[in-house]
Amino acid sequence: MSEPVIALYPGTFDPITLGHEDIVRRTSRMFDTVVIAVARAHHKKTMFSLEQRLEMTRQAMADCPNVRVETFDGLVIEFAKKLNAKTMVRGIRSMTDFDYEFQLAGMNRRLAPGIDTVFLNTLDVYQCISSTLVREISTLGGDVEQFVSPRVFQYMQTHSAN
Repeated sequence: MSEPVIALYPGTFDPITLGHEDIVRRTSRMFDTVVIAVARAHHKKTMFSLEQRLEMTRQAMADCPNVRVETFDGLVIEFAKKLNAKTMVRGIRSMTDFDYEFQLAGMNRRLAPGIDTVFLNTLDVYQCISSTLVREISTLGGDVEQFVSPRVFQYMQTHSAN
């Protein structure tokens, strides 16, 4: 019997958007286990703390039994090795995303030849959504309800940011 195939989906998820959720749900149909790897992101100024981002992500994906949420620090490829992940999953919204992600995938392949990267195109309804834009709209008092799941929206309404 073959061992379960683990796919890793890394990011800061600040916050997790409907686009992220779509990528995870589609990935969960292709692999035995999906690990959403929430970066500590010490190099970025996040709106939500690590604990808040973990909680939002867990709430958003609670209905997916083969998805788990973990945190990592440092190189994501080292975390993938630690988990024995065989695949890294990246969502692509545009050619700009692809150019950047393609470069990362090549570097990761050099660092860990046994781990493949799979690119999933986002659905067209999610192409304009990014965590950065959701944060900016929210900070400026705009309505972000259409960009995040009801659970995440409620969390954002009831929990103060950093």
